[in-house]
Amino acid sequence: MLRPQDGPTRETKRLDGLWAFRLDAAGEGRGAGWWRSRLADAREVPVPASYDDVFADAEARDHVGDAWYQTTVRVPRGWAGQRVVLRFDAATHRAVVWVGDVEVARHEGGYTPFEADVTAHARPGEAVRVTVVVDNRLSWDSVPPGVVEDGKQVYFHDFYNYAGLHRSVWLSSTPHAHLDDVTVVTGLTGTTGTVEYRTGAGGAEGLGTRAVLRDDDGTEVARAEGATGVLTVADVHPWRPGEGHLYELELALTDGPDVVDSYRLPVGVRTVEVRGTQFLINGEPFSFTGFGKHEDLPVRGKGHDDVFLVHDAALMAWTGANSFRTAHYPHAEEVLDHADRHGIVVISETAAVGQNLGLAAVALGRPAQPTFSAATIGEAGQATHARALRELVERDRNHPSVVLWSIANEPESDTDEACAHFEPLFALARELDPSRPVGFANMMFSPHGRDRLHAYADVVMLNRYYGWYRHTGDLAAAEAALQAELEAWATEGKPIIVTEYGADAVAGLHQVVPMPWSEEYQVELLEMAHRVFDRIDAVVGEHVWAFADFATGPGTGRVDGNRKGVFTRDRRPKAAAQLLRRRWRGEDPPGRPTVPG
Repeated sequence: MLRPQDGPTRETKRLDGLWAFRLDAAGEGRGAGWWRSRLADAREVPVPASYDDVFADAEARDHVGDAWYQTTVRVPRGWAGQRVVLRFDAATHRAVVWVGDVEVARHEGGYTPFEADVTAHARPGEAVRVTVVVDNRLSWDSVPPGVVEDGKQVYFHDFYNYAGLHRSVWLSSTPHAHLDDVTVVTGLTGTTGTVEYRTGAGGAEGLGTRAVLRDDDGTEVARAEGATGVLTVADVHPWRPGEGHLYELELALTDGPDVVDSYRLPVGVRTVEVRGTQFLINGEPFSFTGFGKHEDLPVRGKGHDDVFLVHDAALMAWTGANSFRTAHYPHAEEVLDHADRHGIVVISETAAVGQNLGLAAVALGRPAQPTFSAATIGEAGQATHARALRELVERDRNHPSVVLWSIANEPESDTDEACAHFEPLFALARELDPSRPVGFANMMFSPHGRDRLHAYADVVMLNRYYGWYRHTGDLAAAEAALQAELEAWATEGKPIIVTEYGADAVAGLHQVVPMPWSEEYQVELLEMAHRVFDRIDAVVGEHVWAFADFATGPGTGRVDGNRKGVFTRDRRPKAAAQLLRRRWRGEDPPGRPTVPG
């Protein structure tokens, strides 16, 4: 599945804007056929956006179940004789789509795209009705998991369960004979780069395939014929952290001298490798500095926003961050495009969060249950997880910024059942993409000596909250405990990325003697962690949790959401942001005088 793009043989029409919208908590609409006519009793809702916080009422905020969207689009008359495709970049958590009266698509998974060929239902020059019902309910079979109890959604992850059409909706055209898949794998040997490509096509019997690689100034540097091939680039300009140099790969289906279809793909030539305790990009050791990062904003929830895409990247650059993890789900493709262009390194993660009922029992007061069982996350849940992983890799594998797959966040990882669930998923990740390492984010309940899933991983990824959830307020004890555990993990001979560490801090809460929840305590906890990281050579990454404060479900353990951000939810810096800038950039922030030593 290729993303829509405008080009010599293709056109797009973005369907973003105000759609008709209606909540359906009773689940009446499917049986009543609401898609067959104009959506009655509807109000307007913006797309893309979460619907939860848009309206000034609890009905939307607390809604559980179906939510209906509808719009009318006129198919461009110039698309006559073309194939017409309807695509949703994301519908959280599952969706059914109709064009006119006809169902055209179903999809499970809230953060990866899906599409339908609607040529038979969308006549060029005429208007067509598009209706989608989005279901926000989580179950044992979904990723992430959850249960509905007494009409309320219970989930086991610590961020708000926003729902809706979070990303763009597209109508696009392609020729009937069209390219429908491209995979690139790049290599480096000295100053020579290689771009191995594989293509798929539909309705292309008897047609040829041509590949042309151009530098960023349009100069052709290599070409080949065939649906698969290897392009060689002498004096290659590699993609590097901090320098997002991209080539353009143009692929074409050809009928003799004529181009039937063409598609353009940005390509960054780089390699990724794990060697001992080193993480190598282009054969050079790389150390991750940055954040775990949510897609989360006031009012629009998880709706993608280009303004905050650019602003957040600017704030990360201001701190000196070189990377981030897409916690805890795939982020919008526009985010990865931007990372590709600017040399930002990304750990791309599935939406498999909350797969730890031992943690849920402690944090939520839930009854103790096995996480992986026939009554909880069983075969169907594993199949959903595998499908989510497949869709993530297929979507993100051509992005040079993505250097590591994270297949889950803080799952149960110390039981036979966890091994049975995850071992085939690690194998699937490597089958889908042998060119990148694979890991998962381990949580504190499974320290070294207890965790069993690290045996399947290429990289040790640790979420650790010494000084916050353990040894709260006692940073000396926290420092000793953190160092002891990291030294134990270092004996595994693998790179260690601390994928989460930090403390909640209420912006503006200051104390002479630092105590939890103050900005000063957040700073001192980070400084403690950094001292430990610097003593252990195997630690090759530090991702603070989190980039910015974010919304969570209701509870007495949170003050207006999770406050572990070094920026507030509206992106104002706390004192910790200044600390990170000094550490990662080695300089004082603007306006801060340098004190002579």
